[in-house]
Amino acid sequence: MLQTKELTVRFGGHVAVNAVSCSFAPGSLTAIVGPNGAGKTTYFNLISGQLKASSGTVSLNGQELSGMSASARTHAGLGRAFQLTNLFPNLTVLENVRLAVQATRHGPHRRGLNLWSIWSDHKALMHRAEEILEAVAMEAKAQMPVASLPHGDQRKLEVALLMALESLVFMFDEPTAGMSTDEAPVILNLIRQLKQDKTKTILLVEHKMDVVRELADRIIVLHNGSLVADGEPAEVIASPIVQQAYLGINPSVEEST
Repeated sequence: MLQTKELTVRFGGHVAVNAVSCSFAPGSLTAIVGPNGAGKTTYFNLISGQLKASSGTVSLNGQELSGMSASARTHAGLGRAFQLTNLFPNLTVLENVRLAVQATRHGPHRRGLNLWSIWSDHKALMHRAEEILEAVAMEAKAQMPVASLPHGDQRKLEVALLMALESLVFMFDEPTAGMSTDEAPVILNLIRQLKQDKTKTILLVEHKMDVVRELADRIIVLHNGSLVADGEPAEVIASPIVQQAYLGINPSVEEST
């Protein structure tokens, strides 16, 4: 279980995330929503280690992560998609995924590790990388340099790398942003596949409410850095505070018209 307790960050006199306490269980997809400037991405950055919290804690399965770097949190099981996009932009798609598989199999602290010899000696690494590329429908682009991939394929590769690292938590910040109408369904289908593994926890920041309604088991709402709603999608979306703060609807005005 991923937990944040009283997680807070201040920038000067501005409190961007204000004492947010929340738990996220395996087997669930939680959508984090709120108006622009609500603190959603900042909350993500605090969890993944991109930002240092002013106060509060982050833990995963009882392990305190608050003092860890972003890379150490990745090895602990927190997978944040954009962290991994440009690991090795000049290597091929297959080599990137194979490196991620290898990092999981051998750990980050093993000494004397010769990456190139392991690649040639252990066909299992190659086989697993190919399996993952097939799962994200990228096997045909295995030999392309990552730097040459179009935006949609880069987002698919992010998912592949998270799968290769065997992350316990998958964190997606607007995964379909900038994607064409043809590309977006591919990413959403990948997230649906990930949901089938009930050992994984998925967090999703998303502005598109149709996506949220379809994918989320639970919605939490941030407004002005504070947690203001938490519950099942239909209940949260219908709540007055969400209608007003997120959707721009004033229930009292709607009822009077």
